[in-house]
Amino acid sequence: MFHRTIAVTGALFAATIAGAQTTDMPFALDWKFEGPAAPYFAAIDRGFFEDEGLNVSIEAGSGSVDVIPKVATGAFPVGFGDINSLIKFLDQNPDAPVKAAMMIYDKPAFAIVGRKSQGVEAPKDLEGRVLGAPPPDGAWAQFPAFASANDLDVDSITVEPVGFPTREPMLAEGEVDAITGFSFSSVLNLKRLGVPEDDISNILMADHGLDLYGNAILINTDYAAENPELIEGFLRAVAMGWEDVRENPEAGIDSLMERNPAADAALETERLQMSMDQNVFTDWVKENGLGVIDPARMDSALAQLAETYEFQTEPDASLYFTDEYLPEGGFDVE
Repeated sequence: MFHRTIAVTGALFAATIAGAQTTDMPFALDWKFEGPAAPYFAAIDRGFFEDEGLNVSIEAGSGSVDVIPKVATGAFPVGFGDINSLIKFLDQNPDAPVKAAMMIYDKPAFAIVGRKSQGVEAPKDLEGRVLGAPPPDGAWAQFPAFASANDLDVDSITVEPVGFPTREPMLAEGEVDAITGFSFSSVLNLKRLGVPEDDISNILMADHGLDLYGNAILINTDYAAENPELIEGFLRAVAMGWEDVRENPEAGIDSLMERNPAADAALETERLQMSMDQNVFTDWVKENGLGVIDPARMDSALAQLAETYEFQTEPDASLYFTDEYLPEGGFDVE
């Protein structure tokens, strides 16, 4: 639960602005309406955004990399995307008005997902095999750092560019030996396609040498500078949405199913729980708060990125992440 002081302060502030006006705020997701999107729909249905004076609409995405230009151009004031891809984008576009303002995936979901029956159980098993990777995929974007951390002979790995819709089916059919993806998406998609769970290898990059962070709430910094209260309110509502589905995941999935009635409720509940357990409510977050980052770890992550990416300017965490719209110490969770 969040500290009462934060909740009360937010409620008092929200009551003031809600009485004055409601502001439309389109929010760009990284991916389709699946389990990990439930907290944002729950925040709409429980009135958390409305209490902050916000009318939030949510648009599905086509990859966590593609969210960045949507926010940078101002098409969306807020989005949900990969901070590592954001770091590279800002290094190449230093004047772009986009920055991460709230870390959600403290432990990123980047993974190599393989078939044990095709010989892939550990990073080194990728050598000599075929890896399917969608070019806009956030996990694929981090593959060079993962390969470096695990001393992989990348020349021996055949990389097959694949589309998001064909990624898991190709692995299920044995057309590739492994794929890049988000663990909670690819693993459960494979199960849905009939691949036995004990034949699926889930190689989390965070468990194999990477200090990288994952997806964060991105803000258009021009919009945020002009509307700091709205951004602060949006982040409060997001935090409450995540806490709400943590306490009652079934209700969160009900909110999701209203927007995606074709989804498998049981599967999406499992996907949501996987994301909360592995990525969001980590031991570090429980001790240090939701939304903030560890500066020392971020420095290490930047150093790892620099092993395989040539920065045009000296990397500095303050260029990519700000905590100015968060309560001090982030949002406390138990």
